[in-house]
Amino acid sequence: MRTTRLRHLIHFRPSCSATTTVMAAAARFFVRGANSKLPLTGLLKLSPICASRTKTHKRHAAHFTFQPDPVPTQYGPTQKMNLFQSVVSALDNTLASDPTAVIFGEDVAFGGVFRCTVGLRDKYGKDRVFNTPLCEQGIVGFGIGVAVAGATAIAEIQFADYIYPAFDQIVNEAAKYRYRSGNMFDCGRLTIRAPWGCVGHGSLYHSQSPEAFFAHCPGLKIVIPRGPVQAKGLLLSCISDQNPCIFFEPKILYRAAVDQVPVDAYTIPLSQAEVLQEGSDITLIAWGTQVHVMKEVANMAQEKLGVSCEVIDLQTILPWDTETVCKSVAKTGRLLISHEAPVTGGFAAEISSTVQEECFLNLEAPISRVCGYDTPFPHIFEPFYIPDKWKCFEAVKKIINY
Repeated sequence: MRTTRLRHLIHFRPSCSATTTVMAAAARFFVRGANSKLPLTGLLKLSPICASRTKTHKRHAAHFTFQPDPVPTQYGPTQKMNLFQSVVSALDNTLASDPTAVIFGEDVAFGGVFRCTVGLRDKYGKDRVFNTPLCEQGIVGFGIGVAVAGATAIAEIQFADYIYPAFDQIVNEAAKYRYRSGNMFDCGRLTIRAPWGCVGHGSLYHSQSPEAFFAHCPGLKIVIPRGPVQAKGLLLSCISDQNPCIFFEPKILYRAAVDQVPVDAYTIPLSQAEVLQEGSDITLIAWGTQVHVMKEVANMAQEKLGVSCEVIDLQTILPWDTETVCKSVAKTGRLLISHEAPVTGGFAAEISSTVQEECFLNLEAPISRVCGYDTPFPHIFEPFYIPDKWKCFEAVKKIINY
């Protein structure tokens, strides 16, 4: 218990072998004393993977194929960008147009671990783009203060998995600031960014999808893009919105997703789902990376089953677009929802419940959810855990044959 706590306190996020070294030292200190040099054989059993540095580790292929969006023409000239570059572009536009805007978080000054703030400190100065201590509660608490003072605060949590120490600040302070003051004060100019979702090798602490935890909290907006075009437009909408927003960025798409993205600033409306493909037999709903899985499933269903699928990217988790979803289900009579987070208490359950209440007489089959399992996110078993296209395709067949 103490070794786990020590690892949390120092916020160490290195390689497997380095983590084992730190935890072994901590265990020796707490169990045998500070001066002990005795080996920990029997106390810590190292896995073969951590014990050996000579083995070659295989990387699993991505469980989806990214399909670029059509080139947007309504926002001016475009440039080829991946998702992290589109985030940089959005932040660059914000810092250029808003002199009060500041960006802060762990390692953002040198560009961030995913390069989402690269070059911004050199361009705008250390007073506007700066590092913070390794303390998520402090990062969000500071952001609330900045926003209350009237500035635009853009906080980065290095991984969504580490947002939980800031949970109290987000849920009990940021989300309730306007309500508890009778609208005398608010922190609506706060945006919290965080890399989100599975990445192929992230395991327990770098793969989580925590959107459902925050979807239960009035006063917040939660947004998850599916690609570079949406990432820039939705992030700029979050930054300009007068409510605190959490912007989760699918980290597996940072480099895998490439679009032609407008260079100038533009916004995509929040709380509006996007119908990516119209269909007549079944509605498929997802957000983030899983949208690309559903697009593949729609193609498979058409080719193999002759089933016409309507694919919807929810985009905003809270408050979500019930009108677009219910209109689609009323037309198709069938619904499949999929997300990476565990199935129990996942946001798919909220969508399912609402659709059942609003569209009960239109339903031709029970609503189906294909989600992560009710386990911690695994490492070597990730390919079995994720709701891939084959699981979703089997669900489509079951629904159609009901």
